[in-house]
Parts: sequence; C-alpha cells; structure tokens
Amino acid sequence: MKPFCKHFLLTLLGAVFMVQSGFSQFSVDAHLRSRFEIRDGYQKLASEGSNPAILISQRTRLSFSYESRLLKLKITPQDVRIWGDQTTLSSTGVGDNPSLDLLEAYAEVKMGNIGWVSAGRQQLVYDSKRLLGDRNWNQNGIAYDAVVFRFPIGKWNLHAGAAWNTLVEAPAENPYPSARIKSLNYIWLNRKISNQLTLSLLHISTGVTRTDTTNPMNFRHTTGLFGEYKSKNLNAWANAYYQFGKNQKGNKINAFLIDADAGYKLGNFTPGLGLGYLSGNKSTIGSDGTDKLFDPLYGNRHRFFGLIDYFRSLASQTKQGGLADYYLWFDYRFSKKTSIRNTFHSFMLAQTNPATPDNKDLGFENDLVFKYKFNDWGELESGYCFYLPTASLKKLQNVPDEKFSQFFYLQLTLTPNLFKQTPTPEK
Repeated sequence: MKPFCKHFLLTLLGAVFMVQSGFSQFSVDAHLRSRFEIRDGYQKLASEGSNPAILISQRTRLSFSYESRLLKLKITPQDVRIWGDQTTLSSTGVGDNPSLDLLEAYAEVKMGNIGWVSAGRQQLVYDSKRLLGDRNWNQNGIAYDAVVFRFPIGKWNLHAGAAWNTLVEAPAENPYPSARIKSLNYIWLNRKISNQLTLSLLHISTGVTRTDTTNPMNFRHTTGLFGEYKSKNLNAWANAYYQFGKNQKGNKINAFLIDADAGYKLGNFTPGLGLGYLSGNKSTIGSDGTDKLFDPLYGNRHRFFGLIDYFRSLASQTKQGGLADYYLWFDYRFSKKTSIRNTFHSFMLAQTNPATPDNKDLGFENDLVFKYKFNDWGELESGYCFYLPTASLKKLQNVPDEKFSQFFYLQLTLTPNLFKQTPTPEK
C-alpha cells in the first residue's frame, strides 16, 4: 500500500502544479454509495428454516481528472467494504481487511489529427453494456489494464483495444489462471445514422490459457451488431451476436445471443417489453463436441438477468442450458426527480440436456424500483424483488424445500464535484 500511496500523491501533486501554472483543466469528484440489503432469497432460492441476511455495503471513490488539448489523465482510487468487516479497535489500531484499491489510472494522449490513445487501468463500456460494461451494481465495478485507440473516420467512430495480463514479472514463460482472461482484444465501429438511429459493430477476441501452468491459449471470438432508435416517444434497441472459436477446454464454439427492448412514452407513463435469448447445449457440451452455450463475457449481469441475480453464471446456474428471458416493464415519472419502474420476467432454459430438468420453465420474477434524485449530486434508490420458482429451478439450485424468495435494498448515491479548475488558454 505504501508504494501505491507514494506514486498516487506524486501524480496528484504534479497535476495540481500544472493547473496552478495555468495549464488547462483539473477537477476532483467524490463518489459515495451506501447500500442496505435484506437478502431472503437473493442469488439463490431461500430454503425453509433459513434466516435473512442483513448487511450494508459501501463504495467510496475519489476521482482526479486532468484535461488539456493534448493530454487527459484520470486517477480513481476506491474503497469497498461491508460495514463491520474491519477491526476498528485493536491493540495495534490496524484493521484486518484492507480494501483500498485502484479503479482507474490511465493517460490519454492525442496523436496529432488522427485520434487518441489511452493506456492504463480504465473502464470499457460499450453500447447496451451487454458484452463490455461497468458492472455498476457490483460495488467494486470492473476495469481493465488496457491500451485503447480511438479514431474518428468521417462519420464513423473506431475504437480498438487490447489487454495482456500477467501475474508477476517472470523471467520466462507466461502461465496465467485459466479461469481469467489472459488476452483481451476488441474493435468497435459506431455511426450515428441520423438523429434517431445509431448502429455499432463490435468484435471481441478473448484468450484463456488451457491450464494454470502452461502457455498455449484458446480464443473465443464474439462478433455482432447493436442498434438503437430514439424518438420523442419511442425508444428501442437490439443486439445480435455470434460466438465461435474454442473454449478453455478446446471444444469448438457455435453460440449466439439475440435480445431487444422497446418502450413507448405516453405522457408520464412508459410501457415496454423485451426479450433475451442466449443459446445453450442440448448435451453437456454437445454430441459433436461443440459448445453452444453463449458466454456474455464481461457485460452487466444484474441489468439483464433480473435484479435477484439467479443467472450470473450460465454455465453452472443453467447446467449449460442457456437462458431465455421474456419480460414486460413500465416506468412512471411522478416528476423530474421521482420515478418508479416495475419489470416482470418469465425465465426459461434455452435448451434441456441430461444435467437439466426436462421442463424448460424456470418461473417468474418481479422487480420494483423507486428512484428519487433530490439534486444534481444525490439520488436515493429502493428496490423490492420476489421470485416464484417452478420445480425446474428448484432442481437446478438443489433447493427442494424452498420458501418465498425475496430481496429488498435501499441505496444512497452521492456524486458531488469537490473542485473544478475552469479551462484556461494554453500558451
């Protein structure tokens, strides 16, 4: 922790010095999010006789941003904790679970008139966050140590990024845990066709080592399209992605994802509907040795698969069966500051196989969320979710004696700007 603090303070002092010298813009932003939860069936069906888990988690971030005509810097340390997870009083006065980490630390440099290149730890968020997202529900979030090139090409925007992960500064060899990505590479091409329509093409190649102790990698390739249409009353988007290559075990991949969502505004009331379909395996891997289970990679799970989070890992939680989600939702705005949204999900297995129940129906989930934005830097959010399972879901989760499963949370988010140096002309 000491080297991190030392380098962080030196960088901060350098940025402040440049700002005080009349060099462009510098800002400091705080982010504090506390969330109270009652878990009585969250992530897994509640079993008869179990007691609810009650907890409070907190995320604290302090973001330092510097921007000039040729250079951008951003450093965001964060602390994530459960209230009570540290020993605040002890003979040494030192806590037992240090949680200070680094969410972002990158520099972005302008390459003449070509574009920008950024290097360092940064978040990669694209389109509907289906494959690359910030995973904002998770208090830690997600970021990548990567290099990203950003080029405007006429009316198109082109991003190309790459990451290469290593555990230590080894003198030889490149082993890496096979459950984590060793290599991440992507290209994103985006164009705003009109004031209403935007289209994107995204291709991602992810490499994982075949074992924890060897160098060779297998690559999973994902390619597809995202489209979004926004008008005064209609808001709709859709994704279609295809996966190929080889999985970690070396099996051939042939999988796909299709999802869409649309809502139509009627005054303060907006009803909508959507679907998501992620292909699965008819046998454990496939009778021909082909893996047909779609992997949603590093996208946001909580946003798409229901707020009670029963389907975070499709391989284990659907026994390779994949997932189909058909849902209806409505949003009602009481005012500019206050809104309520309810989403009703019907979940099904995409496929059945020897490891799954014969019946695809997994039951129904209802998610009710209330939001109150009391000013520009503060929001209060509350949610209540419940799940009505079928015998198939009980079998998948191995909870035969389930009771009523529900989840409640109350979340306070504060994002004030603490300091901002207005831009000044460069000499």
